[in-house]
Amino acid sequence: MYHDRALAARAKAEPRPRSAVSHGVGLAGLAGLTAWMAVAHRFGMDGPYAALVNVLACALPMVLWSLLVDKVHRNPSTGIDWAMPRPWRETIDLSVTKLVGLWLTWGALAAVYAAGRFWWNTDYADFPFALWCFGMASPLLFLGSIPYVLWIDRRLIEPRDGAWSLGAWAMGQKGWNAEAIWNHLRSWAVKGFFLAFMLAVVPIGFAELVSTDPRAVLGDPVRLAGTLVGFMFVVDVAFATAGYILTFRPLDAHIRTANPYAAGWTAALICYPPFVLMREGGALDYHTGAAEWTWWMSGAPAWLLAGWGMMLAVLTAIYAWATVAFGLRFSNLTNRGVITHGPYAWSRHPAYLSKNLFWWLSSMPFLATTGWVDGIRNAAVMGVVSGVYYWRARTEERHLRADPVYRDYDAWMARHGVVPRVFGRIFNRHPREGGDPEPQATALVIPGSPPSRG
Repeated sequence: MYHDRALAARAKAEPRPRSAVSHGVGLAGLAGLTAWMAVAHRFGMDGPYAALVNVLACALPMVLWSLLVDKVHRNPSTGIDWAMPRPWRETIDLSVTKLVGLWLTWGALAAVYAAGRFWWNTDYADFPFALWCFGMASPLLFLGSIPYVLWIDRRLIEPRDGAWSLGAWAMGQKGWNAEAIWNHLRSWAVKGFFLAFMLAVVPIGFAELVSTDPRAVLGDPVRLAGTLVGFMFVVDVAFATAGYILTFRPLDAHIRTANPYAAGWTAALICYPPFVLMREGGALDYHTGAAEWTWWMSGAPAWLLAGWGMMLAVLTAIYAWATVAFGLRFSNLTNRGVITHGPYAWSRHPAYLSKNLFWWLSSMPFLATTGWVDGIRNAAVMGVVSGVYYWRARTEERHLRADPVYRDYDAWMARHGVVPRVFGRIFNRHPREGGDPEPQATALVIPGSPPSRG
């Protein structure tokens, strides 16, 4: 009791580190998304173009809030000096070199999309739609990059970034930095891979949700829970898609660093197609003889169905809230500013925790229609899947600990976070002054990346 009172008193005296994103950004995006979905439902607009507008309706209010209310363009972390723009004659050569590096990167991504046939033929998501989006946007991106780079380079404190280094290397100029090039390439690999996936799933959940009749759902607790879960996933995908698109310095949403560790990339990529190991027939497929919770609970009292369904909806809401908290900055495998508010005030990894709990409770892998042997096997494999997400979380922490802001948050969370304290009680561990130490286990470093820091 004394220990708990001491922690509570210390929590009041030690405020949580400031979040890189305000609450208002996510709320603005959620309001815009909800308003558009109401309009789309009213007029029966459930096609893929309406789904893209849903992403825009989410992104635009967040951009406006960030610039007009939070004034993020004034943050020192943007690397921009608005007061003293250079004459364009001083930066034109830098800008041309940077454009060469940027266009080389885009060309490499286009070659990967063209060569990788899995982008064209998969039943997991609508990748052809994503590539169609890229094809339609590419001329605008190419032409728009010219005035944007010419404009931003005049205001950047240090315009010689990774794109410039890549262009300088390609053009045989001096002064390029290998670490900057690798970070640039990793950043665009993240954006190219995950944005394609997000665009591929944008129309799917949106169409199903917009075409749902609310009157038919309200009287059925199972359908109501499924609809709420579907809405949360639409929110998650819209915010994530907007985040991958809007990696701009004036929004302070640029990628500071991309994870340099091969272990981090491996842990993340095996959770997404085409590398996903959890899909049907995959090495971590836990669905042998499986049935969803609705099958196992068929015939159960209505209160039990409603309670179980709402529990799943709440878990999905936490998962979506974790994405909403990022505002414009959601992205896997990157540091775009440390988020400490919303569910991140309770746990370092609320999305992974809620997602895995949802899978355990919705799929009930410990039960199998084909017998108890498959039930034990499925539960064991589901345990490995949860272990993958624990591994993924640890690799992310190793990358983020290079940022002193994250180290402060990590230490605060170890002392005051609700979830770490619960696990500390379970495993009889007391929070230490500096939080958990950095893992000492070795991890492969992607060639050309900087060594571990922090």
